[in-house]
Amino acid sequence: MVINGRAAMACTVLVHKLEKPIRLEPLSRFPVIRDLAVDRSVLFENLKLVKAWVPLDGTYDLGPGPKVTPGTQEKMYPLSRCISCCLCLEVCPQVTKPTRFVGAAIINQVRLFNEHPTGKVLKEERLHAMMGDGGIHECAYAQNCVQICPKDIPLTTSISIVNGQVMRQAIKDMFQSSETAMEGEPGHRKPIR
Repeated sequence: MVINGRAAMACTVLVHKLEKPIRLEPLSRFPVIRDLAVDRSVLFENLKLVKAWVPLDGTYDLGPGPKVTPGTQEKMYPLSRCISCCLCLEVCPQVTKPTRFVGAAIINQVRLFNEHPTGKVLKEERLHAMMGDGGIHECAYAQNCVQICPKDIPLTTSISIVNGQVMRQAIKDMFQSSETAMEGEPGHRKPIR
């Protein structure tokens, strides 16, 4: 919620350190349901948009799953600590109705699942979602997100990494589309590989 004009986790703010009288307000970037409760469904819709999950359809034997090295686990653990508090969205100047920017929490989840051995299956789809409306190109690197995150998630690092992945995907797509266009031209021969 917004406490004395600043976004914060109400469960961690120490009342005796606040200026009195204490003023409580709902987060301003979300529709108010009632009192201090806001509708954060846009966060969950954006998680669906970028397919922030490991796909399981139940039609095959899952087995033990791919092994993840302790080093990779150590590297990825901080990314998995997001509690969907939406503070990063509240303080981001780019999260507006006109931009429809998905925000740092979503971008961080894209990074997390793109680096997961099973989640990589949907990497291209996630990156294409990041190229669309409200995608990573809307980020202006204000870095307010990383300063307010109660879980100290390296959000700006995730934004930089996903931005690089998106650029590589866009270049790959460009070459694939030009190759496909050339194949349709008369007299074009495929290269021997």
